[in-house]
Formats: sequence, structure tokens, C-alpha cells
Amino acid sequence: MTDYPLVSHRTGEDVLAWQHGKGISVRQFLMDVRRLAAALPAGLHMLNACSDRYHFTVGLGAALLTRKISLLPPTHTPDMMGQLRAMTPDVFCLFDSPHQIDLPGFAYQGAFAQPPTDAAPPEAFEVPMIPGNQPVADVFTSGSTGLPQAHRKYWGSLVQSARAEAQRLGLSNERPGNLVGTVPPQHMYGFESTLLMALHSGGSIHAGQPFYPADIAKAVGAVPRPRMLVTTPVHLRVLLDSGVELPALDLLLSATAPMSAQLAQQCETRFAAPLFEIYGATETGQIASRRTAATPEWELFPDVSLTRRDGRTWAGGGHVAPEMPMNDVLESIDSRRFLLHGRLADRINIAGKSNSLAHLNHQLCSIEGVQDGAFFMPDDSQSDRVLRLMAFAVAPGLTRRALQSALKTRIGSAFMPRPLVLLDALPRNSIGKLPREALQALADVHLAQSGNQGGLHAG
Repeated sequence: MTDYPLVSHRTGEDVLAWQHGKGISVRQFLMDVRRLAAALPAGLHMLNACSDRYHFTVGLGAALLTRKISLLPPTHTPDMMGQLRAMTPDVFCLFDSPHQIDLPGFAYQGAFAQPPTDAAPPEAFEVPMIPGNQPVADVFTSGSTGLPQAHRKYWGSLVQSARAEAQRLGLSNERPGNLVGTVPPQHMYGFESTLLMALHSGGSIHAGQPFYPADIAKAVGAVPRPRMLVTTPVHLRVLLDSGVELPALDLLLSATAPMSAQLAQQCETRFAAPLFEIYGATETGQIASRRTAATPEWELFPDVSLTRRDGRTWAGGGHVAPEMPMNDVLESIDSRRFLLHGRLADRINIAGKSNSLAHLNHQLCSIEGVQDGAFFMPDDSQSDRVLRLMAFAVAPGLTRRALQSALKTRIGSAFMPRPLVLLDALPRNSIGKLPREALQALADVHLAQSGNQGGLHAG
């Protein structure tokens, strides 16, 4: 099995991270990794809850050196923590800020409270080599279609994936990028695109996790060019609506939900930079990309291929091993390109007609004045309830009647939501996704408020 370096930077003076306006060299990073590794408590499993992206990266490096497995769940709720304790009784939490996580904890700052005693001398520049078959992380699905499931990731496949992404985006040691991310590194997209890609293309990361438009603009301005914003459609839509001026960008990257060509074109025009989308899944990691403003077609990463079997599409090859079934409806155009038609779990049938929640969501969010929206089909586990398709929308300035009229021109009457609920905001998580349980909670609240316990009839 091949060994892969922790970082691909060529000198110890290369900048690996930007924190509080200052650059952190690769040399300093490696020293910090070794100091933290020497201080970590026993235990094979570590929940890396560091909110500072640089601290998270040091934590990942220290876990690799001590052969610990980083746990990256979608949430830190008490229920999720209970699942982790049941799965991994030795788990502890690495943290760098106050938190409410009910696990044995270790403070990141504690490893640096005393002067180093056995760290490598400042002039040393020795990059650790990690076996390709070493387990790195258990990454969990987001719970968008059910309970989160853990998937183990190995160092070799993660490095191959990061290098393939960097190659697709034109990033390399000769042309490294400075990456600003609005998505957390604990999520697979953030893990790959704001952290691993920088480590293996000679690039640097911004330590923050900006959320509001003004904070995003400040973070972008804090790193030199060429610079890339790694974000989501939700964040991009908010940026467009805010009117905040961003410092010049060289590349935009989006994932977590397919973007409309219209939104992509608006972003490219407004921010004067090409926008690419990444497609993948927690199970496979990233496997394809597209420039959405130019084409609806996705292009697979090198050596990755799709096959059709047992009524489903499977991805394999390259960094995807073993071959994995995809939870989306994919239409192959040729051996390298495909179209995405939504999730398998999104397919709904009403009155003999078929549609997808992804298509309905696209139509809802394309209506002028709608800032966010989502359709929801409750499950049919309660046979005494008449189930109806619901929708939730954030549309300041629009009445329910006006929104319904606009929807009628876009979707068939069988798929008109009953009810259509107007809200101030949707309960999206930190990466802009809407877990099914969050939508179910909204439906339950609406039922309780309407007093309609016999079925979802309100309009």
C-alpha cells in the first residue's frame, strides 16, 4: 500500500493557513500537529469539534499521527452524542470553544499551554507520511432522508480525491489557491474542499467559518489572490440579495444541493468569477463537477465511472472503492458525462402522476420573490391520516394566494401543496441542508397550530 504525505507543500515557508490576518507556515503547522499529538488522551475515536478551521486541521493531523479515527457526525445533538457513545465507548471530544457536547473533553488550547519540550527544532521540515490504508474518519450522512449512517474513509482515497478535485479546478503547487469556506470542515464537502484540497494542492485555508455576507466579504479580503469561495446555493443567494460587495474572487465552488443555471449565471456576473459545482455523496466523496452557467451536464473525475445495475447507478474506480450505489437518479450521456434528476427518495406519485421533490423545489424557488422553499411529503405510517403534499416558503412581500397562483403556472394541480406555509426562515443546518426530521417538525407544528389532526387539508 502506498504512503501519502500529510501535506504536499514544497517548503516549510509556504503558507498553509490564514488566521486573524496572519499567515501560518507549513513548518509551524507541522510543529503544532506534533505538539497536539503528544498531548491527546488515549482513545481510538475522537470527535473533532474545533470551530476554527486551522485548529480542526491540526486536530486531524494529530489524529493521523496517533492513528485515531476522527468522528464527523452531522450534528452535536444529545441524541447523536448518545449514538456515538454507544458505537465508540472510548470517544472523546477535541474542542476549542465553549460547547454543550456531552462527551469527555480535551481543550485544544491545553496542548499549547506550556512551552514545547520535545518538538522538532524550528529548522526541521519533515512531512509525515501516512499509509494509504490507514482509517482517517467516520463521516456520517446528513440525515436528509433518514437516520445518519457512518462511512469510514481512508487516507489514500481521500488524498486521491483531493488531488482529482484540485486538478479539475486548475489548482496546483504551481498555482495554489487560498480557500475561504462558509461550510464547516466536519461535513464531507467542507472536509474535502476547504481542507484536504488545500493540503494537497499547495494551497492555504482561511481559519474562519463566515456566515453573514459582511463576514464573508471580510474573510475573502483577508487572503491574497488567487482566492476561492467554497460555499452553498443558500449562501450565494443570500450574498446576491444582500448587496454586499465582495473583494475580487478567482473561483466560486458550490455543493450540497444542485444549483439552477439562472442562479449560477447571476453569481458569475455579480462576482466576475467562474462558478463550479461539485457532485458527490458521503458514501463516495466527490465524483464529478460542472460549470453550471454553461451546461447542465456533470463530468466525472478521472478514473471514476458509473455503471447501471439492479435498477440503480453505481459509482466506482479512482478513489471510490469499493463500488457504491448512488441514492440519486442519474442519466448517463456517455462514459464521462451524466445528468442529475434528483434523489431516489424524492420520487413521489400522486393520482397516477410522478414527480420529484427536487423538481418541485426548483419551481418554487424560481418564483420571483421567493428566497427559500421546500416541499415535503409526510410518510404514510399512520393509515388513519389523509396525507397531502406540503410546502414551506420564505417569501417576504408575497401573500399565500399570490404564491399559489404563481405555482399553478409551473406545476400540475396534483402537486399543488396543501397546505402552503409561509415562514420567516427554514431550519437549514450549517451546510444549508434540510434534514427530513426538521421538515417533519415543521409539519407537526403546523398541524398542532391548525388543529387539523385528521389530515393535512389546510390551504
